[in-house]
Amino acid sequence: MAMLETERIEELRRALSKPLPEIPSKYLYDDHGAALFDTITRLPEYYQTRTEESILAACATDLIGRVKPLALAELGSGVGTKIRLLLDAMQRAGRMDSCTFLDINEQMLSESIIALRELYPGLEVRGIRGDFERDVDRLGPGGNRLVLFLAGTIGNLHPDAVPGFLGKVAKQMEPGDGFLVGLDLVKDPARLEAAYNDRDGVTAEFNLNSLNVVNAMFDADFDVRAFQHRAFWDAENEWIDIRVRARTPTRARIHAIDMTIELDAGDEIRTELSCKYTRESFERLLEGTGLGISAWYTDDDELFCDALVQRV
Repeated sequence: MAMLETERIEELRRALSKPLPEIPSKYLYDDHGAALFDTITRLPEYYQTRTEESILAACATDLIGRVKPLALAELGSGVGTKIRLLLDAMQRAGRMDSCTFLDINEQMLSESIIALRELYPGLEVRGIRGDFERDVDRLGPGGNRLVLFLAGTIGNLHPDAVPGFLGKVAKQMEPGDGFLVGLDLVKDPARLEAAYNDRDGVTAEFNLNSLNVVNAMFDADFDVRAFQHRAFWDAENEWIDIRVRARTPTRARIHAIDMTIELDAGDEIRTELSCKYTRESFERLLEGTGLGISAWYTDDDELFCDALVQRV
């Protein structure tokens, strides 16, 4: 059995064995999940994407002037407005040589590489299939590079795991390199909860699809119809907690990890955290990582921020 498969099996076994069982959030993003998430980004309740796009449009020239990168690397993949705003700014500065994507979804990687090569002839584009938590070292040595971690994805990491992750990123950075981190900021709980409980139920379908992914990847038999979506604001921890809740007593056999999970009505499985930050709470997580905030780009309403982080 391949090492990666072994690691995934052990990871899922540990996650489902917790007092509150979990499914790692990476399993939200098979091809169908990725398509659903693309739809979510255009929903009226989901302010994050359009707000971050407006921030990047306003700060791109300043950002590229500060870092002066020749290479762009994204933890994730895509050819949407965000990355094109930055590539265009690099192109205007005459500093656009290469772009690298690191993503777990092979189809999205392939599509992004093809599309960027068409949009930017002469740009060197490569893709690395991997998990950003484990494989950030596969980006290789830094130097004249800006690494992107957009869309508030860092919020999917438990805060306890963030310093270790940032430390790994720091090891791939040379002095002067930049790490641009998208942070969803703490705000009115009603607005936060609405973003994860849209009227059309797209986020619910996206969340429940994680059970389909586990069924397909781990030879499991979760009855998706037996579950419902739940997302709520946890003020103490400053995160949106996203779960699937059993409507009725149900059981599932996950053959690949030799486990049976039995749930009563109302029992839940956590599928994602979406942590929200203030500048102060993010700075606390940077302590001891060798990184510090160089620029703090936000919108007028302070809904979202793109923080430029560099070695100190």
